[in-house]
Amino acid sequence: MVLHNKVNRDELKKRIEESPIPRTTISFYKYHYIKEPKAFRDQLYIKWDELGVLGRIYVADEGINAQLSVPTENLEAFKAHLESIDFLKGNRLNIAVEDNGKSFFKLSIKVRRKIVADGIDDPNFDVTKIGKHLKAEEFNQITEQDDVVIVDMRNHYESEVGHFENAILPDVLSFREQLPKVAEMLKDKKDKPVVMYCTGGIRCEKASAYMLYQGFKEVYQLEGGIIHYANQIKSSGLKNKFHGKNFVFDERLGEHISTEVISKCHQCGAPCDTHTNCFNVACNLLFIQCPECRAKYENTCSEECQHIAALPEEEQKALRKGQNLGRLVFNKGRKLKTQ
Repeated sequence: MVLHNKVNRDELKKRIEESPIPRTTISFYKYHYIKEPKAFRDQLYIKWDELGVLGRIYVADEGINAQLSVPTENLEAFKAHLESIDFLKGNRLNIAVEDNGKSFFKLSIKVRRKIVADGIDDPNFDVTKIGKHLKAEEFNQITEQDDVVIVDMRNHYESEVGHFENAILPDVLSFREQLPKVAEMLKDKKDKPVVMYCTGGIRCEKASAYMLYQGFKEVYQLEGGIIHYANQIKSSGLKNKFHGKNFVFDERLGEHISTEVISKCHQCGAPCDTHTNCFNVACNLLFIQCPECRAKYENTCSEECQHIAALPEEEQKALRKGQNLGRLVFNKGRKLKTQ
């Protein structure tokens, strides 16, 4: 049995976009020692492929990190399967806030060294010794205190489109870069309450353990991250202290938590919070683009990329042959070449 997808991505995307079957987008994680990650990965693939699950899942000996969509009619069967796995019994599932079911187009389950790359190689660091979880109401209450430090444990391009009131927003591109930077930034605040948050909880859970390991006395984390917070305030009528949009790592690239637009188009400066990737495959820059600039530059980040994207596919392939630009993300120190 083939335990990976072999169909072209464009074909898969077309199938899902045309499919009338309702789907539910879910994310969850669990730090837990897994003795044989590869065997566990294969077991998941067989069962989840049978259930029609699509998504991006990472398995490591430290646990599992999953972002996926499942046919809504199979949701209970999917939950039952999770409950059949000892360390996932009763595990919280984050249900997407804004969801059309088109978040993923294939099932990808990969074995990684870690479920969240952190750059930590210290054998004495224990990821299970974590800070205290806060539900939405508790988070709202504690963040009203004057001495509380609130830290966004996401990348700068995520916090740019949305973040909590009074939060510190580190200008970083990766979690690996952020951990030591935040510890250094707050080194004189080790006796103050530190509240951390991220998208779904997985990064701030590891970050809270790291901060405790670094000698911080009182560390908290928002349970289930922004996604769980949004669902709680909606169901309980609590005050929403999050401004803007929550960036998500699937085809949607974001879901609104409030109606505010706090960011700007990277090309013209108009209010906008829509991320997109440059249509020039060799560039593929992730940036914010308003509808007017999207039309003007034909889905690209610059006139240069607009010209390249208009070339025949064979010419584009020749231009990018041998190039490996990696993952490009617009940052505050870079200006787009729109002139």
